[in-house]
Amino acid sequence: MNYPGGVKKETKVNSIISHSNRGMTLEADLNITNEYYRDIDKAYIYKKPTPIKITKVDYPSRVEAVIKEAFFTVPSTTDYNGIYKGKYIDFEAKETKSKTSFSLNNIHKHQIEHLKNINRHGGIAFLIVRFTVLNETYLLEITKLLDFINKEDRKSIPISYFKNNAYLIKDNYRPRLDYLKIVDDLIGGI
Repeated sequence: MNYPGGVKKETKVNSIISHSNRGMTLEADLNITNEYYRDIDKAYIYKKPTPIKITKVDYPSRVEAVIKEAFFTVPSTTDYNGIYKGKYIDFEAKETKSKTSFSLNNIHKHQIEHLKNINRHGGIAFLIVRFTVLNETYLLEITKLLDFINKEDRKSIPISYFKNNAYLIKDNYRPRLDYLKIVDDLIGGI
């Protein structure tokens, strides 16, 4: 670049381009998707708040309260719930950086039990898992998750299990992750 007075300044372009955080997080994608579903009156599905009890708050001014100490009151169940076509829907959303498998340590026993109970009572229950490095997102029905847990001694679900037993959710513009298209197949297009 030539500056006034004949001074030359070289500009270097960073040759290393980071592809981390290319997309949005799974939670952000699901929140945008669910907002779209509500906007077009298709479904009412919300992110559940984490149950916490606040024990210490600092009030530097009336409008600037800062939570200093809090704890979880009970273990949370799953991330999302709501209603679609008269059916209760409940699911957990997880991300993994692994290219080969999803660790079962990422989902708690009480969450699996919760989804199992939702399914047993006629609700729609599943897990949405994003393999971030592969940029692939899958919907795995709770029955398929339970089959894997009951039949396998592994501590992780291989990507091949997802490819063979789960539904790939393709990225779109609107909605971002149209998982209800898959739910329609699961419930028979009610």
